[in-house]
This record gives sequence, structure tokens and C-alpha cells, in this order.
Amino acid sequence: MPSSSHRPRKRFGQHFLRDAGVVRRLVEAIAPAPEDCVVEIGPGEGVLTRPLAERAGRLELIEIDRDLAAALAAEGFKVRVADALDFDFGVFPPGARIVGNLPYNISTPLLFHLARFADRVRDLHFMLQLEVVERMVALPSTPAYGRLSVMLQTRFRMEKLFRVAAGAFRPPPKVESAVVRLLPLRSPLGCDALRLEEVVRRAFSARRKTLRNALALGAEDFAALGIDPQLRPENLSPQDYVRIAQRTIPSRD
Repeated sequence: MPSSSHRPRKRFGQHFLRDAGVVRRLVEAIAPAPEDCVVEIGPGEGVLTRPLAERAGRLELIEIDRDLAAALAAEGFKVRVADALDFDFGVFPPGARIVGNLPYNISTPLLFHLARFADRVRDLHFMLQLEVVERMVALPSTPAYGRLSVMLQTRFRMEKLFRVAAGAFRPPPKVESAVVRLLPLRSPLGCDALRLEEVVRRAFSARRKTLRNALALGAEDFAALGIDPQLRPENLSPQDYVRIAQRTIPSRD
């Protein structure tokens, strides 16, 4: 791995990948091809960027750190200096592939943001905090299952690929990491996306309550949906939430 004198910036949540073996496994998992448009979020020092560039037909970078962006641009890479949380990923051609070692301090809101572009991308491969990946792939009625699980599982089929030790980064984070693959579901969502977000947010903001008390549904609604109102939010499947969203209108408070 090339060395760098760039000082990691805590405000950007920077932990730079430095393990050549992990980079190799990640590139093999992504398997970029000459016909691919690959978008890398947070390229940092470019240790993943360079092998991606060797195999992908088109590579675009999104980097918030101006110093890192300038260094990568000096190497000839196309860099957009931007905050990925606000970025419109719809500017890339349909079928774009999104990858990255995501900053852990913004990973959850960034995943919610990226989910809105599920119908535009071919797949996504991310390095994330292990605990976040476990929440993403969690099954109903398990401790890790929650709002993130539901919102992503209604749009993606996901697979945890492999774990990554803290020592693979500079500086080492205080947690383990994992690589996850997200493949968009090609069937329609089946309800209004904003309505679904509202229903799931309300449910899991009161996850210790029963559904009768967590959601603004009447007895006739639960009966029509075939859902026991004495269950708790973590007991429902992602598709159950889609059915609830089809039947309800969110408030705007």
C-alpha cells in the first residue's frame, strides 16, 4: 500500500484502508468490468481507487475532503468534491455500481439516502461497521432488527461478505468492520416511499410498545391486514410494513 502523510480528520470520520489483502478481496467481490460505471464514495488515499480504475471502464469519485480530492485529481481521476449525504446519485447512468469504505459516523443516514436510488443502480458494495451490517441483514424478531433493516430490505437483497479487523485501517477504529453487498430488488416497492418511511419511523420510535400503541391503526385495519395488534414493531416483516403503508396516510408533524 502506498504511504501517505495525510492526517485523518475526525470530523470526516476518516479511517483509511491500508491492508492489501482486504483491498484485493474487496475488488474481487466487486469484480468491475470494462463496461461498468463505478462510483466510489470517500476514496480517501486511493488504495481502492487505483485497482478499480485498472478494471472499470468509467470511474467517478465523490470526496468531501478537498485536500484528498485535489491529490486524486492530480493523478488524473475524475473527482466530485461533495458531501455524499446531499449528492444526487441520479446523475450517473442507470446501472451504475456504487462502492466505498463509508465513514462510520454517517453510514446510517447515507444508506437511507442511497436507498432512494435503488432503481438506478446495479449493485452496491460497502465497508461498514460490523454492527451496522448486522442490522442491515437482521431477520424479524431478532435484537438487531429495526428501522434500518426494514428500509433496506424493502429495496435490496443483502449479503454480508466478510469481516475486517480494525488493524486493516489507519488509524484503527474501535470496532470491527464488514463488507456487504446490496442488490436492488427489481419488483416495485408496492407503496409510496415517503409513506413507508413515515410508518417505519413511527413504529420503531416506539419499538417497546405494541403495534396497537405504536401505529395509528384501528382494530378494523389490523383485522384487514391480518396482523396481531399485540405484536411489537420488530416482529413484523419488511413486507408487512409495505402493506401497512399501502393502507395508511402519514401525518406531517
